[in-house]
Amino acid sequence: MARVLGISAHYHDAAAALVVDGEVVAAIQEERLSRIKNDPGLPLTAAFACLQHAGLQPADLDAVAFYEEPFAKLERVLVHLLRHLPRTWRAFPRALAGQLGSKIWVLDHLSEGLGVPRDRVVCFDHHRSHAASALLVSPYEHAAVLVVDGVGEAHATTIWDGRGGDLRLLASVDFPHSLGLLYAGLTAYLGFAVNEGEYKVMGLAAWGQPRLREPFAKIVRLTGDGAYELDLACFAHMSDADLGFGPALERLLGPRRPPGRPWDFTRDDDRHYADVAATLQAVLEDILLGLARKARALTGADHLCLAGGVALNALANARIQAEAGFARVFVQPAAGDAGGALGAALLAARDRGDPRPGPLRSAALGLPIDASRAHAIARELGLPARRVDDPAAHAARLVAAGKIVAHARGRFEWGPRALGQRSLLACPRDPATRERMNRLIKEREPFRPFAPAVLAEKTGDFFAAEPDDMTPFMTTTARVHEAARERLGAVTHRDGTARLQTVAAERAPELHAVLTELAALGHDPVVLNTSLNGAGEPIVAGAEDALAFWLRHGVDALLVDDLLIERTP
Repeated sequence: MARVLGISAHYHDAAAALVVDGEVVAAIQEERLSRIKNDPGLPLTAAFACLQHAGLQPADLDAVAFYEEPFAKLERVLVHLLRHLPRTWRAFPRALAGQLGSKIWVLDHLSEGLGVPRDRVVCFDHHRSHAASALLVSPYEHAAVLVVDGVGEAHATTIWDGRGGDLRLLASVDFPHSLGLLYAGLTAYLGFAVNEGEYKVMGLAAWGQPRLREPFAKIVRLTGDGAYELDLACFAHMSDADLGFGPALERLLGPRRPPGRPWDFTRDDDRHYADVAATLQAVLEDILLGLARKARALTGADHLCLAGGVALNALANARIQAEAGFARVFVQPAAGDAGGALGAALLAARDRGDPRPGPLRSAALGLPIDASRAHAIARELGLPARRVDDPAAHAARLVAAGKIVAHARGRFEWGPRALGQRSLLACPRDPATRERMNRLIKEREPFRPFAPAVLAEKTGDFFAAEPDDMTPFMTTTARVHEAARERLGAVTHRDGTARLQTVAAERAPELHAVLTELAALGHDPVVLNTSLNGAGEPIVAGAEDALAFWLRHGVDALLVDDLLIERTP
């Protein structure tokens, strides 16, 4: 039996994950502790936090596993830079310096930073790490695995056959033909930040129509049998990594949207940009559906696992579930690069003879709230805090009264979705709540939707869906019943769907208790659930972060474990 620490770093969303005797013990993104959004740095703080949670020291580790192969990545970068000269000459010095700096020596830096022997530090292929992160914590013995992201060492899309704990690569599409970089380039074109604004593009898509199929057919071309090619003249993967797209894209779609300009859908150009988002979403779904069908044909599997950053596209996941021919679909909650840390740890544990872990039941893999520290800080700051015996009952009462409640209880979540442990909760009925949340608390675009969380056993009362392998982790969407849309006005998106979370006691006990209390009070067992953070901030982790959020943002109440603060009128 082995103790393995997995690490992802040096692109974005660095993370550490700890596997002990074949079981996932802890998994933490560095941003939660450093308080730097999408922190890409070597996640030593997260790594030591995982070890401390498990009562281990670095010397106790049998292996440290990195989520990609540094020298293979260097080779791909060099080959691409040289092959595309002179177009890449501006990017050459910076890209080379980045690879020959901290990135190429990351295994040595991990050995030094953690204080473990260098021969215990191993690495795995980027896409294999992604595939393992999904398959090995899924409930499936045999599954097709589809990995779609920006790029690893060379692959941008891969299809795997997963049986038991083994993964066999069947097909790939290689860089620079990348769906992740297609989405990133259009994200930048629409005026959003890459690696942060992709969720905004998904929300924006519902405000447009896919009217731009003709120009998009030139931007990305389906080549048959699930494959695709990008028109590389439209993109700038290496010549301008910050911008992400080239002049040819603007010749096809018109000038880029100015970053930071307020959205106004009475403007013709903003309606056009919404159509760009809608067409991008539709085209991406078509390509992913073709890839999923190819994966089914190659593997003969009834089940599908999705991984890579593109697997966080909940709209596409819902369509794959409905149309690709699989009986069940699973998406690991940290499907992006953070999840590679988990996959690498699981692969190293398998190599050392550990059994495959059981299916992932909960995303609450972070650190718990330190209640005593929360009370001490509140006293020091002179906040009107009080201890409550039944936090769930108080949360339910406040939500039922129309209040917005910051809810920090239990271990924080693994992945980008707040699932009740670090959430803002509110009544899902009134659209004005959505507007207040977007404008005053989250400080974000008015078209951004919010998600509903519903008692699992009551799902069918409100949605044209039942709990499945994705709904507990909020990685899919469902149609809201016509009869329920008025009652769910704050969480029903413009297209009549919602990014759904189904809540069972064994997966999210704190949120389940709140929903149960709401039902006991005679209200619908549904809440608006969004992440406990403000604009540009990582999701809250510890008691200090929760209290700092309270001081900066105008929520009505804060629950930190059993500490309650209510804002007086």
